Amino acid sequence: MVSDSKDLRLARFSCSAHLQRQWPEDLGAEVAFAGRSNVGKSSALNAITGQSRLARTSKTPGRTQQIVFFTVDPNRRLVDLPGYGYAKVPHQLQKHWGKMVRHYLENRIALRGLILPIDIRRGFNRLDKQLLDWCGHRELPVHILLTKSDKLSKAASNIALVDLEREIRWDQTTVQLFSVLHKIGIEAAGIKILEWLEGSH
Repeated sequence: MVSDSKDLRLARFSCSAHLQRQWPEDLGAEVAFAGRSNVGKSSALNAITGQSRLARTSKTPGRTQQIVFFTVDPNRRLVDLPGYGYAKVPHQLQKHWGKMVRHYLENRIALRGLILPIDIRRGFNRLDKQLLDWCGHRELPVHILLTKSDKLSKAASNIALVDLEREIRWDQTTVQLFSVLHKIGIEAAGIKILEWLEGSH
């Protein structure tokens, strides 16, 4: 049986890692959040855990420059990966992030699934598809949050949802509508995360 999504409210900052040797020991279960800069990734993580300041949010894209680990309990963690696609970040730093994130996604044994926020008004871009390809190669489940769904009408949101589902080629990918502002889909996302953390996927 999956625990109540309120369990995620227990999440606490563990560490920020710029290098692999700074990561927590590769044991237990983790769910990671990834996405392009300024898509609302950190805001989604905060909303799902019911904590306004757990993950750092900023109006300046590219703020998350390290892999940040949060502990839910001794055996379960949430992970905030660096945002990608922000042009003003120096090229060498972008290259380092990409290499580190790819290594994490492809080799982290504790990783059970990936939460991928995508702005409902913009859809997939090349980097989103590349990320899905990495996950498909590893057979890692992905759950897409169509963020800022309050910006569209209900009908337009549902059309965007169906269109995106048709575009996805990786069969272990699920999609839902999501809005921090209007509290749409927050509980559903939390339940999905707990399914992964508890080995129910």
